[in-house]
Amino acid sequence: MSDGGTGSVSKSVQRVRAALAALGHPDTITAFPAGTRTAADAAAAVGCDVAQIAKSIIFRAGARPAVIITSGANRVDRGKAELALGTRLKSADADWVRDTTGFAVGGVSPVGHLTPPLVVLDQDLLALDPVWAAAGSPSHVFRTTPAELLRMTGALAADIRAV
Repeated sequence: MSDGGTGSVSKSVQRVRAALAALGHPDTITAFPAGTRTAADAAAAVGCDVAQIAKSIIFRAGARPAVIITSGANRVDRGKAELALGTRLKSADADWVRDTTGFAVGGVSPVGHLTPPLVVLDQDLLALDPVWAAAGSPSHVFRTTPAELLRMTGALAADIRAV
């Protein structure tokens, strides 16, 4: 584990760390002071291909968050995600994302949400190993595998990539 030399981590990063531990996943959280807010930033910081960044995109499924975990190289087709989840999805603003998930946009983790989300994982991620996901802040990520993301989140894998 590394806090990037900051000496302290936010409550949201601590919540992700606790969720990973509770789910039996090693603590692979690493801080990158230059930031990992975008998939390109995260890939540059980690030293991987942008496709290996597992972005968590949040939509509203009624009062519940829907987390679409997609490859950093892909955009989400909302219609495909709705079909996979069996529900209508609406855009979520930054305040709603923070209030509902406990994470700020740019640091939304696939685990550790305040409100249990609906989750779908971009099937394109299944061909990549390892992948890195946000760990609760715009400067923290954790290393994992697509299989672990499926296990930890209960996600279903689906074709949700926009073409």
